[in-house]
Amino acid sequence: MQDTLVVILAGGRGQRLEPLTIERAKPAVPFGGAYRIIDFTLSNCLNSGLRRVMLLTQFKSLSLDRHIDLGWRRFFCSDLHEYIDIVPPQQRVHSLWYKGTADAVYQNIYAIEKEYPKRIVILAGDHIYKMDYRAMIEYHKDMNAVATVGALRVTKESARQFGVMQVDEESRVVGFEEKPDDPQTIPGTSRHCLASMGIYVFDFKFLCDNLIADANREDSLHDFGRDIMPSIIREHRVFAFPFRDRSGCADAYWRDVGTVDAYYAANMDLVAVQPELNLYDDDWPIRTYERVLPPPKFVFSGSDDSARRGHALDSIVCSGCIVSGGEVVGSILGPCVRINSYAYVEGSILFDNVRIGRRARVRNAIIDKGVQISEGMRVGYDREEDRRNRLTVTPDGIVVIPLHWQASESPSKAS
Repeated sequence: MQDTLVVILAGGRGQRLEPLTIERAKPAVPFGGAYRIIDFTLSNCLNSGLRRVMLLTQFKSLSLDRHIDLGWRRFFCSDLHEYIDIVPPQQRVHSLWYKGTADAVYQNIYAIEKEYPKRIVILAGDHIYKMDYRAMIEYHKDMNAVATVGALRVTKESARQFGVMQVDEESRVVGFEEKPDDPQTIPGTSRHCLASMGIYVFDFKFLCDNLIADANREDSLHDFGRDIMPSIIREHRVFAFPFRDRSGCADAYWRDVGTVDAYYAANMDLVAVQPELNLYDDDWPIRTYERVLPPPKFVFSGSDDSARRGHALDSIVCSGCIVSGGEVVGSILGPCVRINSYAYVEGSILFDNVRIGRRARVRNAIIDKGVQISEGMRVGYDREEDRRNRLTVTPDGIVVIPLHWQASESPSKAS
């Protein structure tokens, strides 16, 4: 892995994930209580032995920068030429923001060239999965490929959101369409397509030449999926690498959490009795920045009132939480959350330092950092009520309460 450099694209606006991305980059959004989205890609790199990493940032990167500084630099030894570098737009090529994923790498060719890599791994910083990149790099070398794409089987309905590939019997890519209206299915089935995961391995010299050529095309959107891949598959050896999880499953766990509903669903996957994504795998740890906090605490009033018993069922409860006489079901509580007496939280994601007041009821909600739900308030029970309180409601009915939100002067109370 010494001659391989990793470039992680972490600079998108994340508009589809608003309001969670109003003040932070998408890779910095909390996930699973204790983590950030970026932690999964970075943990994959570390566990795969890839220790030269460039993180390309752009919009609202302060929270992400701070998380990397506090939680990730300690894993890299500069004396061994290991590093994780945060690279904001340098505007060395022109004075514009990144115009696409390919342009983001192109604008940083100078910094990449100084590392003299033979290969470059391009990753997205906003996907949830566990993958050993070494297998894909070895496959790339064995197939004598100039480019290799991580490939995943998806349903035809969901394939419209991805780049869709067609391959021959050797898994060589012979067709590539970005987000097609009518995606071509895998031969032998009418239900599934072969989708790009947004993971690429390139021979660096080949990539460099094609990025320069793409930069000079006026009709290009300067995107890997829309421009680079379709332009190289006809004349060059480009292969699809079938993604398998560590158990060898063909339908391995991989989630694009680009929308609020997708983000909510991926979080809820974690509270299943047997979750598809195992966070408790000692052989493939997911690392993050962890504050020094006391363990979670569950408080029983000590009286005969059984309703005032602090407990949580089928839930993730992080350090520093106090469930004081309230009930939590099928939810994720981030660090230092407080659930007060007779409160009820179900199917919800609570970020750091959220406070749920006495007798409040919260259902199917995502509550951002530091928000306080007042005594007796209801969230997620009546859409009109939620809208009166200036809350965002997704197409799937998930209520999102953003940073700095305050309840209206006369909030609705639970009965």
